[in-house]
Amino acid sequence: MGAVIVEAVRSAVGKRNGGLAGVHPADLSGKVLNALVERAGIDPAVVEDVIWGCVTQAGEQTGDLARTAVLSAGWPETVTGVTIDRQCGSSQQALSFAVAVVEAGHHDVVIAGGVETMSRNPMGSSAMGKNPYGDDFLGRYDGIMPNQGIGAEMIAERWGLTRTQLDEFAVASHEKAAAAQDAGVNAGHIVPITTPDGMFDADQGIRRGSKVEALAGLKTPFKADGVVSAGNASQISDGSAALLVMSEEAAARYGCTPIARVHTATLAGDDPVIMLTAPIPATAKALEKSGLTIDDIGVFEVNEAFASVPMAWLAETGADPARLNPNGGAIALGHPLGGSGARIMTDMIHHMKANGIKYGLQTMCEGGGQANATIIELL
Repeated sequence: MGAVIVEAVRSAVGKRNGGLAGVHPADLSGKVLNALVERAGIDPAVVEDVIWGCVTQAGEQTGDLARTAVLSAGWPETVTGVTIDRQCGSSQQALSFAVAVVEAGHHDVVIAGGVETMSRNPMGSSAMGKNPYGDDFLGRYDGIMPNQGIGAEMIAERWGLTRTQLDEFAVASHEKAAAAQDAGVNAGHIVPITTPDGMFDADQGIRRGSKVEALAGLKTPFKADGVVSAGNASQISDGSAALLVMSEEAAARYGCTPIARVHTATLAGDDPVIMLTAPIPATAKALEKSGLTIDDIGVFEVNEAFASVPMAWLAETGADPARLNPNGGAIALGHPLGGSGARIMTDMIHHMKANGIKYGLQTMCEGGGQANATIIELL
């Protein structure tokens, strides 16, 4: 039983304390869920499960946020929800799980997506002041406490990436995102969100007119003589996104037109101290499993957690840089942790549809030294 993606939507991404800061994450999720089923033209009662990514499951984001989101949307109490955490790749993983349960025949209609409102639920607050790494973990890694910023610095050093190169990559991300916004590239699948301050419907983090010279003056907080700054790293953000997955039979039954399918989905684990390199082996696994080559892929989305991550990925894979993050990435658009995988996937699928691109590949670095890699095929 084949699984197909029939619709994908997202909120615009709000910057920290910006346009979405006044919206509870469950309410934000519910608004995105409602927009998804409305655009697909289905009754939410037919949805059998909602698989929802969220990283900081503390405060407002506890209590199985997926189920709360379903009820906040006003959907029937019969619709279930489950919240998952694979760090930054949580909602990309949600899509893999959704496809798997549909193809296994367990369900016919499943929603995958995620949310993070980092303005209201700060990164790391789920630890509540406790150390998530026990003695056995720390003993294995010589007492080193993993830190993503330090990992980004380690990548830059290993691949010989300079501060100027990282800043140039960041400026290009803003330029691509600004051009895409001006052309309305993502406007068709961005859900307007009603907030206490009015309607929010445009990505907020894009810094027009960014210059390498200006970025060069920013501090490097992770290393005194380092190269990683706030200017060449992803932004702290708020946002949500969702994709509707159906069996081919259900899509026909409900009159939904398939857009794409998951061709291949893989995972990779790597050193948890440098932490951010796993997209490289994950991509290699995905290509080997799919039987495709790097040149068969028409668009790549490699999450810009830090500029050094996609730059190292480019160096190792030999991919065409012109096909990478064509409409900007998290440096410009922001990185609402649990929602980012679905945000990126939604944008990539619609980019593929608009440009007739047969294959797209998405990969993200994740806490703990992991990565998802997913190859999408346009239908």
